[in-house]
Order: sequence, then structure tokens, then C-alpha cells
Amino acid sequence: MKVCIAEKPSVAKEIAEIVGAKNRKDGYYEGNGYQVTWTFGHLCELKEPHEYDSAFREWNLNMLPILPQKFGIKIKNDKGIEKQFNTISVLFQNAEEVINCGDAGQEGELIQRWVFAKTNCNKPMKRLWISSLTEEAIREGFKKLVDASVYDKLYFAGYSRAAADWLLGINATRLYTLKYGSGNKQVLSVGRVQTPTLAMIVARQLEINKFKSAIFYELKTKYRNIIFNAQIDRFQGDEKEKAETLLNSIKEESFEIISVETKKGKESPPRLFDLTSLQVECNKKFGFSADDTLKTIQNLYEKKLVTYPRVDTTFLPDDVYPKISGIMKSMVNYQTLVNPLLLEPIRKSTKVFDDKRVTDHHAIIPTDIKAIGLAGAEANVYDVIAKRFISVFYKDCEVSNTTVLGQVKDVEFKAIGKQIIDLGWRIVYEKDAASEEDEKEETQILPEFVNGEKGNHEVFLKEGKTTPPKLFTEATLLRAMETAGKQIEDEELRDLMKDNGIGRPSTRAAIIETLFRRNYIKRERKNIVPTQTGIQLIELINSDLLKSAEMTGNWEFKLRQIEKGEYQAEAFLQEMKQMVADIVTQVKGESGKRILVDDAIKNNSSNDVVCPKCNAGILLNGKMAFGCSNFKNGCDFKIPFHLMGKKLNENQIRTLAEKKKTTLIKGFDLNGVKKDGLLKLTSEFNIEFEERESTKTKPSKNKIPSSCPKCKTGKVLKGNAAYGCSNWKSGCDWRMAF
Repeated sequence: MKVCIAEKPSVAKEIAEIVGAKNRKDGYYEGNGYQVTWTFGHLCELKEPHEYDSAFREWNLNMLPILPQKFGIKIKNDKGIEKQFNTISVLFQNAEEVINCGDAGQEGELIQRWVFAKTNCNKPMKRLWISSLTEEAIREGFKKLVDASVYDKLYFAGYSRAAADWLLGINATRLYTLKYGSGNKQVLSVGRVQTPTLAMIVARQLEINKFKSAIFYELKTKYRNIIFNAQIDRFQGDEKEKAETLLNSIKEESFEIISVETKKGKESPPRLFDLTSLQVECNKKFGFSADDTLKTIQNLYEKKLVTYPRVDTTFLPDDVYPKISGIMKSMVNYQTLVNPLLLEPIRKSTKVFDDKRVTDHHAIIPTDIKAIGLAGAEANVYDVIAKRFISVFYKDCEVSNTTVLGQVKDVEFKAIGKQIIDLGWRIVYEKDAASEEDEKEETQILPEFVNGEKGNHEVFLKEGKTTPPKLFTEATLLRAMETAGKQIEDEELRDLMKDNGIGRPSTRAAIIETLFRRNYIKRERKNIVPTQTGIQLIELINSDLLKSAEMTGNWEFKLRQIEKGEYQAEAFLQEMKQMVADIVTQVKGESGKRILVDDAIKNNSSNDVVCPKCNAGILLNGKMAFGCSNFKNGCDFKIPFHLMGKKLNENQIRTLAEKKKTTLIKGFDLNGVKKDGLLKLTSEFNIEFEERESTKTKPSKNKIPSSCPKCKTGKVLKGNAAYGCSNWKSGCDWRMAF
């Protein structure tokens, strides 16, 4: 009997159908010489410190560092997991061959290999490696099964990553909590990837806080209704008189065209999506978090509508080219865009097809399964992928770039104009005003200029102010993680940095969510800002090894080398152990004040809300109001407990400070009249009342069944977004959305 083991029940069901294992058993399918079982993601995990030595159960500074000679794994403490693990173990014992059908990536390899190790599986093992879950892809994958040992290096890299995260996370978290924590069960979580990510966010916020805006002046002139910019340095605020002197010296002189240069150029389509670029696009276009996008694309993958999502390449291999026309023909909602491409041989560009640039998987593209009936986030994400896929097969956009130089006395001016001659790939986005491709800075449409022509002009000074760096959004933070903090716009250069990025495409969303969950960062509209706790944590960490994005990028590069067989896992882990030992020694020997993180908790406030006015202090609980802790430096922001006869609760105060307005509050007293409405912060940070009528929502007519209508045995449980069957671990996928 051949035993196939997938990562999820839903994937196991698909595989079972194809191999002919049609008989449903408890925890697996059977038939046609196959048994198909599954995990639920991680069934096993690394042991905890006290499972190596019971003395480590106590958090004690003197017992650090904790450096296991050899790492052990254990089954997760969950009855459902234990039951499924035992089922898998029995199947393996009686198997003639085991086929690893886990997700085809580093994490998927690690999940399955730990199960093999814990069950002491010594049977011959094969690996199924596929990039989509379509029937064709699975059948093709089973024809190309390879020996599992081919992916040993991938496992070594995954194991090294998990062990390194354990070493640094366990030791650094205990170290800083014991050395600097405020007590009261306050844990200071420090990690190999999360801490340098937080450090980037904090550094940006502090840079903004210290920024002082300065006035400047730019000399410009208008000639034939076109604005020309002087080719000199702009004038500082105290140089206005100097600027006006120059302006007065040329305003009566004629403007002369001294050069007209027109160049035709081509703009290539944007690259196909890897996971990070898809998350960036969806954050910009729809405001989706990185985690939202990952969950949505995973759902589309499991519905067989797109290829494997956790990828870090934007290229396709040559063997996908023959399938392109078939995919296009299946895209029923995009035939207007697709039909012109099918009239002639499909374009094959090296910017799309390059075997050398494909890693474990190729770029994210649609499959040949028709996407019908999608709605909401799934429809939006699929549309973005579909249009990007179609656009790369259109010809380049042809443009004409014109540069005109003018002169008044000895001052030179320049104007730049651009004209699109042939839309090419841009036709895909012609009606999509919100797409990134159309978010370009507007350029002037220039009339025809002739060398030597002269005329009157209107010279003027334009006043401007220097602006601080922008706060991170999830889109820009993902880019910063991808390039280890370096600001790189060019796609080619960014591609070269991927081996040195912070984390992997599949883990970056989880890292950001972890920082939110631990109250180190928070959202302000689309922006990400650090909380006071996050700022203080980074300020107390003196070790650059823990905070450096570049250093973390170097570790990631070594993990990539392990994956390629160019570096040894043992050497990497030995380096990590030595680094952890050095950090522990350094922090133990530090002298100075014990920093009490989270002043908000000490002041009877669970909010830890950053002041919206100065972005430096936090709101503390006073006698009559929540006020800014930065009051000694002049910040006078306050939110009173009582407003217009209404006592505000902490949640309402938090919402007002963070989102600049509350939800509906009932019962304000306006001159003896009771009214409902919202509280809003004005641009001057005053509190304003806005009257609103309350609306009552009608109760849902949907009746929630008590038992699962599909399998008849499970109970109906309430989840985050839907009601679902309690038998989901055994493969029942019944759900009812709220």
C-alpha cells in the first residue's frame, strides 16, 4: 500500500480522487492501492526549554543562555492532533512506500519531515512537487515523483530557520524580560525577524518626530502656458531676498528656447507577481493587510484558480509557455482583453520566461480553471492577478519623451513632456484608474517648440516646505523587509536583494501580525506606527545584532545557501549559538536604569495610545481627562472623561485618539436636548460633535442549525467569519458565512 500524506484535509481529498482512493476512513482515504492521509499544518514542534531540563521551567537570568546540544521535536498538545498523528503512524508502519504531498515549499517540507521523524518512518519516500492543485497538475506531478532525498537541503534550511528562531526567541525574550521588564507578567518578546522589523518602524517614527519643516523657494517661469523649472538649487527660507533679486533681474528679459530633444522610448509591462509584490499591490489598491492577501490567495489556490502563492520569483519556466493560450481561453471574464492576443503567436519575453530565475515555484498566475462566482476579496485579488498575467503578453507601451531647455540671460530652465504613442500593455489598465500602473506623476503635454524662438514669460517663486519621511504602510514595510531596509524602486535591483531580505515571502505577513498582536505597532488609517511599548523596547535593546535589518538579511542569505547546498546547517546553528551567548553576556553586564515598559499600564490605562497631536507621548489617565504624557514638552492634548453630559468609556477614548472619530454614541445633552452622534478630532485637534441618527439592524433570518447538515455528526461552531463543522479536522468542510 502506498501512503500519500498531504498538508490539509481538502488537499488530501483532491489527491484521493485522482489516485482512486475513494473509500472514506477515519483520518484517511483508501482505495486502488493507496491510502491518502493529512496533517493540519504543524502536528509537531520544537520542544520547550523545560522539556530538556526541568530547571528551565523557571525564568532565571542566571540560567541563560539555553543552548540545547541537540533539538528535539514533540507532538502538539491537542487531542485532535494526537489522534491524527496516531492514524498516520499506523499507516506508515504498514506502508510499502510513503509519498510526501505536502505544500511544495520550505515550510511544507519541514512540517512533513518532522512527522516522518516522530513516527520513525523508515519506508522508501517519494516527493510530489506541484505548483497548482488542478487535476492536470496533480496527475502530471504523480508521473514525475522524485526521491524525497532530492529535497533534503530544503529541509535542512527549514530546520535551521526554526532552530535559529527558537534559540534567539527563547533566550532574548527571557533575557530582556528579566533584565528590563516591568513585572506584572509583562513579557518583552524579542525575535530574529520581528525585532529588526520593529526597529525599522520605530526608526522611521523617531525620524519623523525629530523632523523640523523648513521653507524653501523654487524659481519657475511660464512660457506659452508651459511651466519651466530653473536649473539651479532651490533657495532656503532665509534666501528669499536673494531669490527675488534674481527674479527681478530676468523678468523683463525675453525667454529663448535653446534646445528641443525628443526621444521615443518603450515601457515594459510590470513583472508577474510574487507573493510580496501581490501583497504590496493589494495593500495599495484595496487596503488589504499582508495577512488578508495571503489568506485570500491561499483560498484561491485551494480552489484551483491560481498557482502556488508562497513564491519569491516573478518569472515563468519555459515549459509553461505552451499552456498560456489554454489559460487565456479559460479566462471567461477577460475575453475582450485576451482575444487580440490569441490572434497571433503569444509573445515570449525573457522578462517573463527565464528558467534560471525560477526558484522552487514560478510566479503567481491563473490556472486554466474558470473563475466563476467569485466575490469580495477573492474577486479583487483574482482580478489583480489576471490583469497582470494578461498584460505581460501585450507589446511594450510606446512613448515619446520631450525635453525642452530655455534660457533667460544666464539662467537655464527646463520642461519635460511625455506623450503615449501606443498604449500597448496599458490598454489592460485603461479603465482601471486606481491601478498602480496609472498612479504616475502627471507630465505636461508640450506644444511644438522651435530652437531659437523667443517671447515673453511670467517668472515667479513657488514657496514650498520640506516634508518628513512618510510613515510605513504595509506595502512599503513589505518592500523594506524584502530589501533589508534599503529603499530600492528598481525591479531588477530589488530582485537581486531578495536573498538578503528579512524573512521569507510566506512569513512576512505573520511577522507583521505578531507585532500588532503584541501591541508593538498599530494602524493609523493605512499607516503603521509604533506604540510607546514598541518604541521603548527598541530603545532599550543596545545590541545591533538584534535590531539590524542588514544583519538579519545576512542570516537569511545563509539560509538560502543551506537550501542550495552551499553552506552547512551545523555551521549556521553554531554561529547562532555563539551569537546568542555573546548577547546574553553583553546584556547581563549592562549597567543603568531598569526601564519599565508600558507606562500606560502603570497609570491604570490599558490603552497605550500614542498622542494623535504630537505622536511622541501616550495618553495617561488623569483626574478629569486622559492627557498626553509629553505635556512637559508643551503638548496640551486632552480628552475629558465627560463631554456634553456623557461619560466616555476607555474604548471610546481610544477610538477617538486612534481613528480621529468615535462610533455612534447615544444620549449627548445639547442644551437640555438628548441627541445621538459621533465625536471627531478636527485638524487642530479639537473635539467636535456630529449629530447622527441611530440605525437598528434587522435580526438575521438565517437559522443556525445545531448539528452539521453535511456530515450529520459534527456540531456547528462559531468561527471568526463563519459557522463551521466541528469535524473539520476529519475533513468536513461545511461552512455558513455570517
